[in-house]
Amino acid sequence: MPGSISGGFADIHSHVLYGIDDGAKTREDSLQMLELAARTGTTDIVATPHANSRYPYNPAVIDAQIADLNASVGGIRVHRGCDFHLQMDNIQDAVANPQKYSINGRGYLMVEFPDILLYRDVDAILNHLMEAGLIPVITHPERNSFLHARVDDLARWVTNGCYLQVTAGSMTGTFGKQAQRFARELLRRGLVQIIASDAHDCVYRPPALNAAYEAMAHEYGERVVRPLFVDNPHATITGDTLDADVRPVKPQRSWYQFWK
Repeated sequence: MPGSISGGFADIHSHVLYGIDDGAKTREDSLQMLELAARTGTTDIVATPHANSRYPYNPAVIDAQIADLNASVGGIRVHRGCDFHLQMDNIQDAVANPQKYSINGRGYLMVEFPDILLYRDVDAILNHLMEAGLIPVITHPERNSFLHARVDDLARWVTNGCYLQVTAGSMTGTFGKQAQRFARELLRRGLVQIIASDAHDCVYRPPALNAAYEAMAHEYGERVVRPLFVDNPHATITGDTLDADVRPVKPQRSWYQFWK
């Protein structure tokens, strides 16, 4: 259960800051989201507002809001990150200022792929970011239909030093059967390193990881699931190395299955 997990969940993808993007609208919304996250077992949450042409990324404004929220809610710590869109101006700025966009300025960069197309030179772009000292964490690939036919590419990017973050709601079916099937396929192939909420509100896309954790722990066992919710996401916050060996994952067998 979440309350028994040492250190608690670390949720590294959330739109918990208010009035900045399509996430929380008001300060009260932000406070309610943080309170819900804390009640459901999250001790650390990364605020990842979009960084794109529609939502300019302003670290000073973001840091001020995070400081206010951290002083206002107990039991949970808010950290700075961003939902980094692969746009040329973004890429150039991140390479020039690698601490600006990464989680707590410690290297891990939440990278969102476009929904309607994929660049031909994705490998070159990811390598360019890594050469600048950034570690790409590819966000919710299971919800990007263009990536569904590119499992081998995802596997290669992970082998080359990137990581994959799957949405908790995808594992429980919130985002539909197609996203759930692909999320489970990625997990079975050992390509998923992190589960996060991608929360936008308290109702439709809440910052709660406990349901996905409990369902996955029941099916795969806590030894497999804990790193995805606790150890690996905490490592991105502190700047430590993730446990990212690509190992196939199988559901654990119930006792009655041994008699079949």
